Amino acid sequence: MRLQESIIEAVGQVYNYLSENGEVTTKKMQKDLDLDANFTGMSLGWLAREDKIQIERKGAYTKVSLI
Repeated sequence: MRLQESIIEAVGQVYNYLSENGEVTTKKMQKDLDLDANFTGMSLGWLAREDKIQIERKGAYTKVSLI
């Protein structure tokens, strides 16, 4: 599988996860999905660019949710 296809697949996993689980920390999401940190970051960047997610810093944690 090409890298771009892997990223697109990860974006879908992240989107579906957020749809089912609501607001969650990036660490929990990454652990639950068993995604590499790079794919998590690229997926969140992709979704943020498309205005699909809200990212908030809460203390030591970064929380993310769908808009």
